[in-house]
Amino acid sequence: MPINHDTSFVDRLPRNVAVQFHDRVEKSSAHEAYRYPQGDAWESITWKQTGERVEALAAGLLSLGLEPEQRVGIASSTRVEWILADLAVMCAAGATTTVYPSTNSEDTAYILGDADCRFVFAEDDTQVAKLVEHRNELPHLEKVITFDGATSDWVISLDDLAALGTAYLAEHPDVIAEKAAAIEPDQLSTLIYTSGTTGRPKGVRLSHRSSVYEGEAIAVQNILDESDLQFLWLPMSHSFGKVLLSAQMACGFATAVDGRVEKIVDNCAEVKPTFMGAAPRIFEKAYGRIQTMQAAEGGAKEKLFHKAFATGLEVERLKREGKSVPALLKIQHGLFDKLVFSKVRARFGGRVRFFISGSAALNRDIAEWFNAAGIVILEGYGMTENFAGAAVNHPEENRIGTVGRALPGSEIKIGDGDEVLIRGPHVMGGYHNLPEETTRTLTSDGWLHTGDKGSLDADGYLTITGRIKELFKTSGGKYIAPPAIEAKFKAICPYASQFMVFGNERNYVIALVTLDPDAMVGWAAENGMEGASYTEVVQSDAVKSMVQGYVDELNNKLNRWETIKKWELLDHDLTIESGELTPSMKVKRSVVEDNYKDKIDALYA
Repeated sequence: MPINHDTSFVDRLPRNVAVQFHDRVEKSSAHEAYRYPQGDAWESITWKQTGERVEALAAGLLSLGLEPEQRVGIASSTRVEWILADLAVMCAAGATTTVYPSTNSEDTAYILGDADCRFVFAEDDTQVAKLVEHRNELPHLEKVITFDGATSDWVISLDDLAALGTAYLAEHPDVIAEKAAAIEPDQLSTLIYTSGTTGRPKGVRLSHRSSVYEGEAIAVQNILDESDLQFLWLPMSHSFGKVLLSAQMACGFATAVDGRVEKIVDNCAEVKPTFMGAAPRIFEKAYGRIQTMQAAEGGAKEKLFHKAFATGLEVERLKREGKSVPALLKIQHGLFDKLVFSKVRARFGGRVRFFISGSAALNRDIAEWFNAAGIVILEGYGMTENFAGAAVNHPEENRIGTVGRALPGSEIKIGDGDEVLIRGPHVMGGYHNLPEETTRTLTSDGWLHTGDKGSLDADGYLTITGRIKELFKTSGGKYIAPPAIEAKFKAICPYASQFMVFGNERNYVIALVTLDPDAMVGWAAENGMEGASYTEVVQSDAVKSMVQGYVDELNNKLNRWETIKKWELLDHDLTIESGELTPSMKVKRSVVEDNYKDKIDALYA
């Protein structure tokens, strides 16, 4: 598709999310909007059906007394009901407050209390129980609407809410259209609490303008259209998931929704999407799984596999450098595409035009490996404070190793200390109830301090080095960027889950390592340890020797002062439930450092 760099669309943005949604329902009435699992099958609803359901739910909220900008919580995993509830809140002029289903009851109560939520959509009895436990701390919470849970005087079902809405619409038939027309662009649409690697989560205030801008900025680039099919598994409580919802309304593509992470690859093979957003961990796991499966086959098949990728990487290098591909290499590449690459693509359904990677850094080697197989990964960059999307690569101008250029109609510059600064319609209004934090983060002329270190090339492509607060200096005075080293290890070791680098003010660098439990089941079966527990497997001398080999390989790729002198293999993987990962799968480095302080200190003993 041709690339459109026009920025005049910013002056013609839909007035608010409700108008953006109603416009899409009108334009694409009979087209598929959502597909979702029901038992072993997938069911589908059109935009018209979606519009009717959202209107009834929005009217139900109005019948309960919801006022403009009042907050409504959603505590649920990613599913179609989450999206319907979110759209209903915004069409009723309220503001969604997101809560990850894995959030503990104390933090759930803190978020809902800090946001002054009047109503909450709760997925099931587990989520409802968190609210019951802290009901005395939530004086503003009047009613809970559950997707699957039991009902009571305080808790009603989604169908109950829709029935209230239907009755309300009979008396006020134009109320939703009137609400949509009255919502100002700067009104609060969403209050997203950052998962926070330290301290209490902060509520990020995002307007209707920031939401519709994100979707329209993607639409104007001609990346996606009504013919596309998205597979959506991302946590909708995260801004990455929310921005894809805005993109859907702006572009009109259908979305298959299922938040079960363990089903991603199987679902892709079944649904056959044309694109998907994901965190780098998903690509790392897929890459590692394919590598280990191939190694297990061994022999001629493994040699063919590696020869295919060597050829694919060479072809892509020549193209990137603007050189012609020799005829013989082109023939070889075509053969390998049929024998090897097509099978890799088939694992994701065979129709993927591109993936969008965000929320953390993607290793360049893994991106190039997928690219060689004909699966383009467009790396993007952003944060909750700018509604997730600040920069993204384009299929026609994808520079691997960068996160692309600023979205049309916004700006990126490099400030003091190489900090990335962002300005545009997508930047937050501020932190909820935290004026001093807001003043520290937003300049008087609208620039957002990201806390990320980066650089811009002559063409405006942004490269991110890492979080400024995560960079450290050894006692020898050398600066280390942990994310770069950690991503390199994951590209080398197909069994890796997490690789965490430490060494601030120390005289050498060390690492804590965890291995992927799924990958280690296969390793154990191939190495005489089938049936052993994960802890037994990773504590074996054979596994430690295997990991040492990959660390040695990593060290050969690093500067002398970056090399890993010592490492420790943890007897379990990090999880969201343990509090060591955020729900978007980022390591909470300070939590890990505190939890394993004794192990880290022992590596310096």
